[in-house]
Amino acid sequence: MQNNKFTNFLIIAKQLNQRNITPLLMGSVGLEVVTGKNWNAQDLDIHVPGDKRGWEVPPEQAVFDWEEIINSMLSLGYSLVDLHEHEFEKDGLAVGFGIMDTLPAFAGIPLEDLELHRQGDVKYYLLKSDQYLKVYEASSKDSYRADKNNHKDMDKIKYLRNLI
Repeated sequence: MQNNKFTNFLIIAKQLNQRNITPLLMGSVGLEVVTGKNWNAQDLDIHVPGDKRGWEVPPEQAVFDWEEIINSMLSLGYSLVDLHEHEFEKDGLAVGFGIMDTLPAFAGIPLEDLELHRQGDVKYYLLKSDQYLKVYEASSKDSYRADKNNHKDMDKIKYLRNLI
């Protein structure tokens, strides 16, 4: 499966690895890698270490090594477009950074259960199918996300339940 967004993720992950940050690929792009199915990803969702309280913390403090991430993204030609959402943009591709440390409380996924992957000299984490199911089930209960993405998330939940 040709996935240009995944290629962009690998470029970003390599840059983060050089700063001792191992990212977790989330969202539809990660689900595409795991399932081999095109989910028409609109953006890249990357989670990195941060404060487990998530949105309760000011945005400039929520993500650990935030300055390193900003410098990495700027060096790759991305612009910071939304500090609160930790979102960058380049050539129409939005890249948002979330906090992997919120996964245990949000979706019941212990961080030690994340699977480390390597592609060439790039290392990153990727969820397994059952973990994606937990994330999308938890997300479907979030009122903001339910209003915004409910139909797509429900399709993913149904697909993952059948897969598992």
